[in-house]
Amino acid sequence: MHVVRGLWNLALLGAKTGFRLKGRYWSWRMETAFGADRSKWPSAAERRRAAIEYGAWVGAMRRMARDRG
Repeated sequence: MHVVRGLWNLALLGAKTGFRLKGRYWSWRMETAFGADRSKWPSAAERRRAAIEYGAWVGAMRRMARDRG
């Protein structure tokens, strides 16, 4: 279920950014997550895993904000 929530929230975030994965937001997000030197980035599988974790975190933050308000 964690993976499904992560993927769902990534899809929502992608829709908000127009799925421009090479755009300013996603470029900034990748650089802050993994650094500017692409040669030092983790493997593609690790990046996918990190993206799913990020999506799940986004969902948790949205739920917390909704529950507080």
